[in-house]
Amino acid sequence: MLRGAGAAATAGLVIGALALAGTARADVPVKSAAHPAEPKPTVVLEHGAFADSSSWNGVISRLRADGYPVVAAADPLRGPHDDATSLRGLLDHIKGPKILVGHSYGGSVISEAAAHDTGVKALVYVAAFLPAPGESALELTNMFPGSTLPDALDPVNITNPDGSQGTDLYIQQDKFRHQFAADVPRDEAALAAAGQRPVAQSALEEKATVAAWKTIPSWDVVTTRDLNIPAAAQRFMAARAHSHVTEVAASHSVAVSRPALVTRVIEEAARTTR
Repeated sequence: MLRGAGAAATAGLVIGALALAGTARADVPVKSAAHPAEPKPTVVLEHGAFADSSSWNGVISRLRADGYPVVAAADPLRGPHDDATSLRGLLDHIKGPKILVGHSYGGSVISEAAAHDTGVKALVYVAAFLPAPGESALELTNMFPGSTLPDALDPVNITNPDGSQGTDLYIQQDKFRHQFAADVPRDEAALAAAGQRPVAQSALEEKATVAAWKTIPSWDVVTTRDLNIPAAAQRFMAARAHSHVTEVAASHSVAVSRPALVTRVIEEAARTTR
């Protein structure tokens, strides 16, 4: 047992250590029931043509690990207006702020669905279309050279619900990896090719009527090895929208091949617009 001067010195050291510990924690914000942490916005993901919601799996797992609520919508791929109407129903159902993300043709859909929606705080385009009113996806693709998609397509004649005739577009399975997902592992690309969802040819020809990117802040992942939407077309649309641009040497299927990068851009948009 310490006595006298030794005990006093020890007591002084203990008190000093406690004081320092209190000082070290003084600048750490304390979350209490009265001041809860601000909830993170819900990230809503819209896939594009020749894909489905599973194409976002790598992004979803990372966003969830970082505490973001996530919903991957099922895009009917019938036309920007009808698909935006479907997506808008989901957006109206989700409470609180939202970050809306579109891949490829899904960019056309989110550009209409988010118009006049005050709950959408940011738009994120991933190798995507940002059409202005009067423009179609097909028109924007053809503005610049570089797309090899037409030669890879596999058109299928269909009968629409109203009895009219139409055409669904697939990518030929043996050309899918080269055309759509050159930097995705071969087995994974083969699964995506077999499970691809077709887009109506008329959807790619339908002209936009509104452009939410004119009023909502936007971010854009531009893929420089894209054989679907030429990089020059992506840059043109991103510059016109004054988007925050991240370029990556990736294929059109960048959400699958580079999920960490796509997640980083989405979270940047979410932090900046909170």
